[in-house]
Amino acid sequence: MAEITAASVKEMREITGLPMMDCKQALQATDGDKDAAVQWLREKGLKVMEGRAGRETSFGRFGLHTGEKYGAIVELKCESAPVAGSEEFIQLANDLAKVLAENPKIDSVEALLKQPSPSKAGKTLGEVKDDMFNRIREVFNVGRIARVDGATGGYSHNSGTVSGVLLQYEGAQNDVAAKDICMHVAAMRPKGLNKEDIPADDVEQERKILREAALQEGKPENIVDKMVEGRLKNYYAEKVLSEQPFVKDDKQSVGAYAKSQGMKLVKFIHWEL
Repeated sequence: MAEITAASVKEMREITGLPMMDCKQALQATDGDKDAAVQWLREKGLKVMEGRAGRETSFGRFGLHTGEKYGAIVELKCESAPVAGSEEFIQLANDLAKVLAENPKIDSVEALLKQPSPSKAGKTLGEVKDDMFNRIREVFNVGRIARVDGATGGYSHNSGTVSGVLLQYEGAQNDVAAKDICMHVAAMRPKGLNKEDIPADDVEQERKILREAALQEGKPENIVDKMVEGRLKNYYAEKVLSEQPFVKDDKQSVGAYAKSQGMKLVKFIHWEL
């Protein structure tokens, strides 16, 4: 049995961030082998995690990675607001998005977690997540993930409502305009990019409501349908991103603002916790 010195326990503490007694126990169980001790602690943590897997993870944030060629958004959830705002949690969320953006073949959370961490050399993203659980003892869950090709912008809102927006567009890279549009999406919550993106059943239901209201007002039936189509413009201005008045300049629509910036909007993803 190798001698477990205070120095070796302290080193394990620095490597793992775990309590001294846990580190000493791991070294004793692995005859002083540091690599084996790290793995022993990780496996012990996984057993604890299995028992807590059903705990509610209602806090978190959205990791984002954007650029001129591709972008990605990843939902990372935890159990408490303080942890969601911690530097290492934010780093993990953004690392997940970066790796997803740069690897088009990743098609699942499981595949993503097997990838090397860009900020923690020698560890996978899954190992980083598990190590955080070992130290913090909160459950971390990776939820929705999405990746798009092309120029992208993004915005993460983490005060009150936690939301993330990823915008895909054509045209020269324009980070400022793209972020402004993403902030608009987070605030105004459009249901689609263009009129065609709104479900036909929703539009038909709105049309029926507007028609009934016009008839109740005593409008002649022969002009009601024209009135309804005119009033649908207000409906689209509320629900459709390209038709909504831009929050930073309500004298123009978001579509008009994007065009003035040399951008053609292609797609947006808006998720809320």
